[in-house]
Amino acid sequence: MNGGPRVTSTNQFPDIDVFRSLYMRMQVIRKAEEQLAKDVRQGRTPGQVHLSDGQEAIAVGVCAHLDDKDQITSTHRGHGHFLAKGGDLKAMFAEIYGKREGICGGMGGSMHVADFAKGIVGANGIVGAGLGIATGAAFANLLDETKQIAVCFFGDGAANQGSMMECLNIASLWNLPILFVCENNGYSEFSPSATVTAGVIADRATPFGIPNLRIDGDDIELVWSVAKDVISDMRNGSGPAFIEAETYRFSGHFSAEEMVLEAPYRSAGEIHERRQRDPILRAKSQLLERGLDEAELLSIASLADRLVEEAVAYGEAGTPPEEGSALQLMFAGRSV
Repeated sequence: MNGGPRVTSTNQFPDIDVFRSLYMRMQVIRKAEEQLAKDVRQGRTPGQVHLSDGQEAIAVGVCAHLDDKDQITSTHRGHGHFLAKGGDLKAMFAEIYGKREGICGGMGGSMHVADFAKGIVGANGIVGAGLGIATGAAFANLLDETKQIAVCFFGDGAANQGSMMECLNIASLWNLPILFVCENNGYSEFSPSATVTAGVIADRATPFGIPNLRIDGDDIELVWSVAKDVISDMRNGSGPAFIEAETYRFSGHFSAEEMVLEAPYRSAGEIHERRQRDPILRAKSQLLERGLDEAELLSIASLADRLVEEAVAYGEAGTPPEEGSALQLMFAGRSV
């Protein structure tokens, strides 16, 4: 099947210090979500969570080229995007635990983490809702005549929402500084994407004249390199762009899906095979090839563990939102 241009290699690589920081951020995201999976099983969270373990390279590789003034929108599995963009780990755990110290005052929960100060316009429980929000943010950047850009992370399921076509159209007409990043993990909730999605998703940008390409989203060096070039061009006025990053989520659609499914929709063999392409293991191999040793990589993983432990303690020590604070948060100019 023909599709948008596929990029499989790069001639540029992050220097070793940058690569080390990318690896560290991937480790923090993975370990944070592994902790959240345990928390749900132990009843320590008010509700369920949607995890992105296996997709870390996309968020980290793209957000490495953004600053606090650039905006991102996320999905219902937005922990990785939040942390990749510089969101506070402790405040995220407090939020998911439903505490006042959370980044949204304990009112947003797992699916709605946001921090405007970091340009994290928000995760969203509505599939595809971030598309319009990011397009609006990009329009604001254009009007303000800044070099800031907006990035919309969305899944292959959201690519079937009509709003995507509307946003591609407006982005092209107005030459908006927006990067559409489709995280194609092969499943739309419980359905294999091939059963609900026709054609190649990246091709949907072609009729609008928007440059688009497909990449291996599990290769952090490749994601980092491609995003570097695309974002650099966008800051210089090239207009919108579209990346389809192929990946896989190791966890299910959500943390309690076995309670609503009569039978598994993925085989254990499939998951095992895809774990052999784990983006963190691949990054580790690449770092070893670049001269880092096992001891340093172990030290990075240990630091990530410690940061997550501290975040858990912070969240657990938090206080529930005050009675009446939900009403206060409904109006502009009020805070918790």
